[in-house]
Amino acid sequence: MHCDWLFPPLLTANLPGICGRIKTLPEDFIVDEIPAYEPCGSGEHLFLWVEKRDMGAEYFQRQIARRLDIAPGAVGMAGLKDRRAVTRQLVSVPAAVETNLVHLDGDGIRVLRVSRHTNKLKPGHLHGNRFQILIRDVDPAAPERLTPIFKRLRADGLPNFYGAQRFGNDGETAHMGFFLLMGEPYVAIGRKPNLRSPFLRKLALSAAQSALFNVYLAHRMTDGLFRRVLDGDVMMKWPAGGMFVALDAPREQERFDRRETVPGGPMYGRKTYAAAGAAAEREAAVLKEAELTPARFRAFGKLLPGTRRHNIVYCDDLAAEETSDGVRLSVTLPAGTYATVLLREVMKTEIADESG
Repeated sequence: MHCDWLFPPLLTANLPGICGRIKTLPEDFIVDEIPAYEPCGSGEHLFLWVEKRDMGAEYFQRQIARRLDIAPGAVGMAGLKDRRAVTRQLVSVPAAVETNLVHLDGDGIRVLRVSRHTNKLKPGHLHGNRFQILIRDVDPAAPERLTPIFKRLRADGLPNFYGAQRFGNDGETAHMGFFLLMGEPYVAIGRKPNLRSPFLRKLALSAAQSALFNVYLAHRMTDGLFRRVLDGDVMMKWPAGGMFVALDAPREQERFDRRETVPGGPMYGRKTYAAAGAAAEREAAVLKEAELTPARFRAFGKLLPGTRRHNIVYCDDLAAEETSDGVRLSVTLPAGTYATVLLREVMKTEIADESG
């Protein structure tokens, strides 16, 4: 594909960035999860508000399981948090292990609060995340440069691209997914991955699905359609709610401009809510460019159900303060939105990061 889904276009490309470095220390990147709901206080599951420091998400889950003497699958988490960071999030475990909680604190894990709830925490059970990010070694002109960048992002919203870490090192996970979709054998550089593994197949296919979304959204931006409603666009209520097809584009443009809705881009799959008209033609063109067809997605059944993703997210509380070490950004982002996408707009440097 001609579009680089790893490093898509910037909304603020004509505005100079502040440069700098992130994650020099774990404390430079602080994330607080915003739960979808609070524990009710009773039930067969313990809900733990846990802080972890400099620890990947999968290792974190395994450590909790090991220290509590339970299977990793018994540990519930709503979202995966960054490794090189200090993060706070809800974790659920069976109430039967309550007496083992004394073994949980230490070596990068700290339990801050304990409650109970009726169900296990599952992926997606969160509204979003609050970030506090210290950017060190910024350009001396950083304060002046931030003003126009923030003004545009607050006015137009942030393109809801997937961050590069979604696609694996050098995009390898997404490349594996494209080979699976095309029905071709994957030729690995180095150790050959086990693509018979259900976990890896799902991961690779989801990465390819995300890459196609990035291509779709990048094309809208380069064609000047980032904030324009097209005939047949699938519109999603903002910040949450149902979907519908834009049959009256001028009317829906007004609703979009009032921030009642945003266009929803395709996460291609067998049940993706269908667009119509000009919007459907653009979505079909992305698949054609990738030499794929809808049938290839249907072939993977439940692994690729398909959905829609907001093209734009709003970050109205985006703020910054100067410190002796650099600039500290604070912002609240919806679940599934990548802070690194925002940081690319602000810093104008490509960010080597990990998903944890």
